[in-house]
Amino acid sequence: MSAEASKRHQWQWENATAGAAAGFATVAVMHPLDVVRTRFQVNDGRVSHLPSYKNTAHAVFTIARSEGLRGLYAGFLPGVLGSTISWGLYFFFYDKAKQRYARNREGKLSPGLHLASAAEAGGLVSLCTNPVWLVKTRLQLQTPLHQTRPYSGIYDAFKTILREEGFSAFYKGIVPSLFLNSVDYAVLGATSKLAAILLTYPFQVQLSVPSFKVMRARLQQRPSGDGVPRYMDTWHVVKETARFEGIRGYYRGITANLLKNAPASSITFIVYENVLKLLKPTIRND
Repeated sequence: MSAEASKRHQWQWENATAGAAAGFATVAVMHPLDVVRTRFQVNDGRVSHLPSYKNTAHAVFTIARSEGLRGLYAGFLPGVLGSTISWGLYFFFYDKAKQRYARNREGKLSPGLHLASAAEAGGLVSLCTNPVWLVKTRLQLQTPLHQTRPYSGIYDAFKTILREEGFSAFYKGIVPSLFLNSVDYAVLGATSKLAAILLTYPFQVQLSVPSFKVMRARLQQRPSGDGVPRYMDTWHVVKETARFEGIRGYYRGITANLLKNAPASSITFIVYENVLKLLKPTIRND
């Protein structure tokens, strides 16, 4: 391996490691708001196994009072696992895609190719991590009102889903997830300035594609006791939400989403940049 290739290989894993650390830190801090967001998103007012909350603050206090810290951190392990893997894979795939596009362009990429690299990385991340996000969603939706046997943890959830619903169940919600992640990550690739990302990313993405987050969450919730899913596919979610809730249904959980993602993106990139700085001297010394 040439010195240049070796350096490039080290840089890829440097990015992946920093991304993974950033993902872990973000989830550890913001997970309670993620639980609240998910519960708002799937509550269409026609289910009995989910409690109703007046607003985000009421949801946080109610969950803390009735379910304790365990409720606020429901699905934490798959959340950490999914976020850590997602950010690690994203920066790895993104760097690989940029290298591929830059081969015959003297190392210079247009904004369009940066965006394409980010969207490509986002799609690959979705395919790799959808099973983890599905398990996280289901664990977050387990409440004392649930009528089915609760999953005892992440391993039990994977095992039970595989046994009762088959492998294909792990890819429920993949269509909105592919679109959502590709757009999310493409926004990150559209600018190289950290300040611009921190100021604009949380709001432009969360306000432009909230419906896809709702669709994904609703598709990923656990089937009822008879094994029949509440929603069959993405189009079914679109029709039923429009029919019973109107446009408001597509924006459920948006307050918790904005409160979560505004600081979350800052945490992600601050941790990413600092871990990257720590790793660079180590790799140079190697």
